[in-house]
Amino acid sequence: MTKDKGLSLLHKLYETTNLEHKEWLYILTHYTDELAKEACDLALQVKERYFGERVYLRGLIEFTNYCHRHCLYCGLRCENKALSRYRLSETDILVCCKEGYNLGYRTFVLQGGEDVAFTDDKIESLVRAIHEHYPDCAITLSIGERSHDAYLRFFKAGATRYLLRHEAASCDLYEKLHPHMSFQHRIRCLEDLKSIGYQVGAGFMVGVPGQTLEDLALDLVFLNRLQPHMVGIGPFMPQHDTPLGTFPSGTINLTTFLLALVRLMLPDVLLPATTALSTLDTTGRAKGLQAGANVVMPNLSPLGVREKYALYDGKACLGAESATASCALTNAIHQAGFVADFSIGHSPRYKV
Repeated sequence: MTKDKGLSLLHKLYETTNLEHKEWLYILTHYTDELAKEACDLALQVKERYFGERVYLRGLIEFTNYCHRHCLYCGLRCENKALSRYRLSETDILVCCKEGYNLGYRTFVLQGGEDVAFTDDKIESLVRAIHEHYPDCAITLSIGERSHDAYLRFFKAGATRYLLRHEAASCDLYEKLHPHMSFQHRIRCLEDLKSIGYQVGAGFMVGVPGQTLEDLALDLVFLNRLQPHMVGIGPFMPQHDTPLGTFPSGTINLTTFLLALVRLMLPDVLLPATTALSTLDTTGRAKGLQAGANVVMPNLSPLGVREKYALYDGKACLGAESATASCALTNAIHQAGFVADFSIGHSPRYKV
């Protein structure tokens, strides 16, 4: 009976794209390999309906590893004195964009810690410069919490996408993991981004210490309410110089199960197979794609700084995780049964 109910709820999700909180919790609590396989099979059907076999490639530029935040899990946290810090100049970043553009990339993802040296003026200038050089490309920002005015300025300068993981839909868990930060402010930032007109990305880690299945059910309810254009989900990965550095990683199985559930709930969502998946498991990217993911973000950052962007231990940034290794990357995607697509790849819901 339990197995039948789980499958029944899964098919309800496939047909309606929605479950109640207690139903999410039931599915998560009664996870089985059979349920996970069915979820992935259904998720692939949905992904194919909206995107075919395409997997969108985005060029990731990690332009600063300075951060003034105290997040318990992140190697960039300001208390980490063991980390060798760096900032790329605007010229450095434009060189990365040129290299990516020549390789065929038409989306650049600018990601960094919440670095006070990169003021709103500097970010606006940077976005404008990239947009002027590459007007046929999309610019995605992933730089944390800023004011509504700052988000609006970046949007007017040419950024059309913004990634800001909500991290936890439980206020209690969020504020335990993020000292001196406000859950309500985080949600307000996401609402500001949506109101301005960005393609907005939210998301969370799977298996972070203190997280329960109840918390994950709340995350799914929150995402269904927010209706983001993108969702970033990856396993928790410890970083040894953080307070959570001795805890075990999240698991591939639960992470890919959640990817499949998100694909079923948000059929046209842009869903990355994250670098953390590939770091945790050499076949992690393929498993993510086979669970409904349809985005990969290989690294365009200069080789000399990639290991310094130490969000977690052992982060994969070479080989098929490198944007410059385009043959290895496209082959890996092909071997997983999909086709690499370097185009701009807007959300189907985005009105150009």
